Amino acid sequence: MKKILAIAIVVLAAATLFVSCAKKGSNELVIQSYMSDEAPKAAFQVLADQFTKENPKIKVTINTTAHEQYKSQLMNYLTAKEAPDVLTWFAGFRMQQYAMKGLLEPLDKAWDNTQFPAAFKTASSYNGKVYFMPQSWYWWSVYYNKDVFAKLKLATPKTWDDFLAVCAALRKAGIEPIAIGAKDTWTAGGWFDYMDVAVNGGPFHQDLTAGKVAYTDPKVVNTFNYIADLSKKGYFMKNAASYSWQEAATLMFDGKAGMYLMGQFIKDVAPANKKDSIDWFRFPLVGSNTAYGVDTPFDGFMVPAKAKNKENALKFIAFLARKDTQESFNKSLGRLSSNQNVPVPNADAQRGLDMVKGATTAMQFYDRDAPEEMASKGMDAIVEIINTPAKAADILAALDKERVRIYAAVQ
Repeated sequence: MKKILAIAIVVLAAATLFVSCAKKGSNELVIQSYMSDEAPKAAFQVLADQFTKENPKIKVTINTTAHEQYKSQLMNYLTAKEAPDVLTWFAGFRMQQYAMKGLLEPLDKAWDNTQFPAAFKTASSYNGKVYFMPQSWYWWSVYYNKDVFAKLKLATPKTWDDFLAVCAALRKAGIEPIAIGAKDTWTAGGWFDYMDVAVNGGPFHQDLTAGKVAYTDPKVVNTFNYIADLSKKGYFMKNAASYSWQEAATLMFDGKAGMYLMGQFIKDVAPANKKDSIDWFRFPLVGSNTAYGVDTPFDGFMVPAKAKNKENALKFIAFLARKDTQESFNKSLGRLSSNQNVPVPNADAQRGLDMVKGATTAMQFYDRDAPEEMASKGMDAIVEIINTPAKAADILAALDKERVRIYAAVQ
């Protein structure tokens, strides 16, 4: 009898421990986020609070890491024994490379085809399964300080010759023509995307990011000649590599720089009293080309395969996909929602949407369309060419050797 009682106690203790562990896992949701800028961080917290209100038994924890540090830590998050339940990240190849390695949980159960365009599902999937939940997307364009332009009586340029004339006028007035925070090398990626599509067309640029074109190809060299020419003329701001993208943006907000090729999120860091002074125009047309491309990255969320609370994670992912939650987040930031049922938030966003609709090529972004290592090498090369334009040929020759090696490994 004592033996039976002892066994019963052990079984009861084990059952109690199992229930305790189950409860511990079932009432938590840990989110690792790169939304460290004040505006998106606050908007995301509003969503987390709403989810908690709807699911009071689930304790939500948001751990926020600065954007650049987050990128370097992502693999650690994905491979940790107890990974975060939800991660912020990017669509396209930047997500797919982790799905290829089995590091992501499929999100098909949380996906609703009536809420998202087919193209968004393609960029959110790998091998027939959805691994990414898109939340917002935005456009890149040339932002400029309206007060500076008005003072110098400058019109927004439509052609490359117009653009060079504006740069020359700004430089003559003692104002940095082009702000660029090249300490964050991805800012240079936008210049390569837009310049290559403007010079060579969208299909060519897509072949290049797919590894099918050499960086020593005369057409690619021509693209970099345009960028190098801007540097030789002194149109990029001085000491660009020592500035983060936000620090460089401050120069434009303060009227010390005239223009900045950047994503719509630049408005997130603009002071309230400077927002109305900042406007944008489409990247100038080059030569006789009339077609144009746009960078339209979209951001969202994924769930690690090693997530501890997958049921709660999928519940949160489905919550983030809803019309009301996407509208709440994007309306406050002026971005476009991935959920196609959400109305455009304001007139500025409508302009952005109209620009995107008129484009012949839509790019995610250089560091999202190319393999991560290739993009990293490429963006370093672009910054190096901006710093030392005379060495462009040698830089591109070295970059193409990296292309051959990297694409051979990923294909």
